[in-house]
Order: sequence, then C-alpha cells, then structure tokens
Amino acid sequence: MERFPNTNIHPEAKIGENVVIEPFTSISKDVVIGDGTWIGPNVTIFDGARIGKNCKIFPGAVISAVPQDLKFNDEYTTVEIGNNTVIRECVTIHRGTTDKMTTKVGDNCLIMGYVHIAHDCMVGNNCILANYVGLSGHNIIEDYVIMEGKVGTQQFIRIGAHSFVAGGTLVRKNVPPYVRAAREPISYAGINAVGLRRRGFSDEQIKNIEDIYRNLYVLNNTIGSGVKSIQEELPDSAEKQQVLQFIEESDKGIMKGPI
Repeated sequence: MERFPNTNIHPEAKIGENVVIEPFTSISKDVVIGDGTWIGPNVTIFDGARIGKNCKIFPGAVISAVPQDLKFNDEYTTVEIGNNTVIRECVTIHRGTTDKMTTKVGDNCLIMGYVHIAHDCMVGNNCILANYVGLSGHNIIEDYVIMEGKVGTQQFIRIGAHSFVAGGTLVRKNVPPYVRAAREPISYAGINAVGLRRRGFSDEQIKNIEDIYRNLYVLNNTIGSGVKSIQEELPDSAEKQQVLQFIEESDKGIMKGPI
C-alpha cells in the first residue's frame, strides 16, 4: 500500500496490495479495499464499505455513510462495490437498511460526479450513471444501463437491462429492458438499438426486440392487450421471455407508450 502523509486510516482496515491512498482521505475500521485500487484525496470511506479490485475513487466521494432513512436504527449494513468501477468526484453511496442490508454497485461501472446512490439500491455490472443522477432508495438498476445527466428516480423503481434513460428524465414507473426512455412523464422512445449493436446483439435479436415493443406500445392501446399480443403472436425467444417476466414482476407498473 502506498499511503501518503495526512491520511487517517484505521489500523484494522483491510487494505489490499498496490492500493494508493492520497492525502486527507479517511478510512474507517470496518472497511475492505481490494488490490490495485486508487483512493484520491479528500475521500471518506465509512464502516461497512467493501470495495473491489482496481477501482478508482475520486476526490470528495463519500462511501458507506449511514442512510438518510428515518427508519434506520443503526443496524449493521454495508456498501459493496465491484471490481474495475470508477467513482468520480463528490459521489455519495449510502449503506443499506433492513430491506436488503446492503447497497451494491457492480463491476465495470462508471459513476460520474455528484451522483447519489441511496440505501438498498442494486446497480448491476457495466452501468453508466452520468452527472447528478439521483437514485432514491430500493432501486434496482440492471446490467448495461445508461442514465444520462440529472435523471431522478422514485423509490422502488426498477430499470431493465440494456436500457437508456435520457437526461433530465424523472423516473416514476419501471423501465423495461432494451428500450430508450425519455420525456415528461416518462415514456417509450424506441429501443436502444445503438447500444445493443455495440454489445454484440444480432440483427435477429434486435428485430425480435423491435417486434416485442411494437406490439406492446404501438399496435395496442393498453399494456394488458400488448402483453397478450406478444404472448400469442410472437415467436418464443429469450428476449420475449425477459420482457414478459419484467412486466409481470413490475408491481408499480411500467412506463407508458409514446406520447
């Protein structure tokens, strides 16, 4: 470990090999930091933080502070951050509560400046949260989600894998997989075809996804009739099963079709 002067590192913190900790950073007792991680200056890492390998945490970030939840009663909870994740300036990530007992950010994520990730959020792998994104408590952000700047979410929101949420959007309904979401109120703005191609989805898979959402949002007047049309008229595929399962599990409902 390369430790600069003027740091405050508890002697019982578990620090891996080749970790760099810059000046004026504070690391509490119950903290684990994986090999090769860089902790910039003026970072605060509280008890309960579990940080993976080869991460980069920039100045002003606060990791594993107690949640801003009045029901929190000092129970033992954690923040878990995967490998190769970048956390930029002034990001705040809060510990979990009795709901999930942890807040998680996966591998290979980019969490840009001033993002807030509240208690019990689950952020998947390969996600990008742009500047000033605010996740309220208990959100689930699945893999490969991109959220542009100043997106805000309501509590207990779920955003499906490979989806894209446009800047400034207020997310009050669940966002199903593979789509672009935008406008006020939030609504369907097409499938995320560019992102899917970048991630190796075939033309056939993309066509399947286009057909699913054409039936769900364009050809039918209600979500219920759209789901029935997908079930009865479209061939089986992994994408079809994933979308239908997402809708079935969405107690809060999903976003509307084009406005």
